[in-house]
Amino acid sequence: MNSGKGSYLAFMLRLWPVEQDGEIVWRASLESPLTGERRGFASLEALIAFLRGEIVRMEGPEKPGDCT
Repeated sequence: MNSGKGSYLAFMLRLWPVEQDGEIVWRASLESPLTGERRGFASLEALIAFLRGEIVRMEGPEKPGDCT
């Protein structure tokens, strides 16, 4: 894993409820303070999946014999 200086992820997280089919569901968006890029998510599950993917991408390929 790349654990050098500056190795981190930063996002501004926005969450808001919306009514869908008579139920409240949560929407989310993440904005990068570095680039201003904004991503929207229709569910909290989609948000978590994106964050997991970003973490995996940041960690890079595992070395043989690494135990996590």
